[in-house]
Amino acid sequence: MDDTKTIPFYKYQGTGNDFILVDNRHLQFPKNDTKYIRFLCDRKFGIGADGFILLENDKLSDFKMVYYNADGNQSSMCGNGGRCIVAFANQLGIVKDKACFNAIDGLHRATIKDKVVSLDMMEVKEVTQRAKAYFLNTGSPHHVQLVDSLTDFNVVKEGAKLRYGLYGEVGSNINFVAPVEGNRFSVRTYERGVEDETLSCGTGVTAVALAMFHAEMAKTNIIEIETPGGELTVSFDHDLEGFKNIVLSGPATFVFQGEIAV
Repeated sequence: MDDTKTIPFYKYQGTGNDFILVDNRHLQFPKNDTKYIRFLCDRKFGIGADGFILLENDKLSDFKMVYYNADGNQSSMCGNGGRCIVAFANQLGIVKDKACFNAIDGLHRATIKDKVVSLDMMEVKEVTQRAKAYFLNTGSPHHVQLVDSLTDFNVVKEGAKLRYGLYGEVGSNINFVAPVEGNRFSVRTYERGVEDETLSCGTGVTAVALAMFHAEMAKTNIIEIETPGGELTVSFDHDLEGFKNIVLSGPATFVFQGEIAV
């Protein structure tokens, strides 16, 4: 008789950035098993996802978000993952239309309206400029580089070159951006930890919006970003101390659920 224990998992996606989510409030999941998390995220041998997220209890907020890259390693903040875990917490009945949760970069607040999740991001004090590129940390490190066109651009080749060559072993996420019109930009991202292009990256989209405002290529503080997986909006306030009241908004969608062995 098979006595393997199983727990539910839930698959969510935010503009094509997809995640496996597990309710770990009872600490049933082996959270230090890097190999198992990597297996679950594998698109050929596991469930398949860009990242893996645990929802846990937190003394200071509604819940805690523990995020892992697809390589199985715990990682820095994920914006789309943050929006998806808020939708997940809503599905579980933990929150209604507002949420406050703890992540690796501190507390985040979020709202849900008509299936759109708007997530408060951390303040950004500094944008470093280098030629046609910018570097900033929006909860995760991001390189933002302007290109003429993204249509036939080799994101994986050029992204990997910068991720390892310019930023070394620790690396950075690499975003390539092309202006569309007005306050609208198109973005493709090479994600560290996934080591591939993803359909969308929330902290990357946020970094692009702030970098374009810093470069005076965006004229207002509400910026629309096109990713291969869909559209996101970033709004913020800006003063001499940097960027604050940063909000990342877009859809967060439940896809399916199942069970995994633990």
